[in-house]
Amino acid sequence: VEARRTRAVGAGPRAGNRLPGEVVSVKLAEVMAEVVIDVGGSQVVAAITRSSAEQMKLRAGDAVKAVVKATEVMVQKD
Repeated sequence: VEARRTRAVGAGPRAGNRLPGEVVSVKLAEVMAEVVIDVGGSQVVAAITRSSAEQMKLRAGDAVKAVVKATEVMVQKD
């Protein structure tokens, strides 16, 4: 999966990687929502607030971007 780096000011959430994909499923719970996104054949799972999912009217088949924001990535080998 190829990620595109974006650093434009005022271009939405500041994040290093925006991965275009398609919503596979949205599971709403009382407070949170689980959004599964197909990104180039791999699945990315996002946990967002139910309110956010409802405001965006997320549905399976929607074109979206998985916005990845992390301060570090760790690797562990047992």
